[in-house]
Amino acid sequence: MQHRSDSDGNVDQRPTKPGQHVIISLRRMIAEGAIQPGERIAEVATAATLGVSRMPVRTALRALEAEGLVTKLGGRGYAARAITAAEIHGAIEVRGVLEGLAARRIATQGLSSLDEQRFAACLAQGEAIFAKDCLSDGDLDRFYAYNLAFHDLLIEVSGNPSIGQALARNNHLPFASASALAVDWSDRPAEFAHLEAAHRAHCAVVDAILRQASDEAERVMRKHAEAAVGSASVFKRLGIGPGASTTA
Repeated sequence: MQHRSDSDGNVDQRPTKPGQHVIISLRRMIAEGAIQPGERIAEVATAATLGVSRMPVRTALRALEAEGLVTKLGGRGYAARAITAAEIHGAIEVRGVLEGLAARRIATQGLSSLDEQRFAACLAQGEAIFAKDCLSDGDLDRFYAYNLAFHDLLIEVSGNPSIGQALARNNHLPFASASALAVDWSDRPAEFAHLEAAHRAHCAVVDAILRQASDEAERVMRKHAEAAVGSASVFKRLGIGPGASTTA
């Protein structure tokens, strides 16, 4: 388990591995404005702040460049990009439309017995994570893997490869990808509730698919995408969260 002291001197324990810890922390710092647009992100200083070696920082920065959150400064490392609420909302809206279409297609055509078993096995992973009332060691990594597996399975079973191709392009925009978690560990109960709500949305989508309720499956999937940005506190600076405007 990783440890870091926050600004109040409290030890922050995270149920995740160093690589994910760095990526999630940097996403949060960019969203919150702790790292300003155009500010150079120094590997050594960042590694020291997050209590890791330089390698996971370097790997995280490459991943965040692919997500559109940082830009490469030639041989001088990376700097944070300027991002707006409108940019994030637009990308997530597109994701919702595409994943909603995938859910509708599956509900319309019906699930094979094999694919029904695959969805059941995938959801069982989520149930195991949220069987208790808190996140423990490794749970965030397990959720990350489970969440990606669910979204990948949805696209695969839809039978339309163009949906996956369009999503792959959209994933290069800030916070558009299902993998773009930004967690605020200062409010652990709220983050647990947020991640559990995402799992319950997965269950609701599959339930609608099994009943071949195509309108409902699409609607739930689109709403799930809209809620996927993360905690309201992380995105407060950008005006993203419950009841926030979609313009910026």
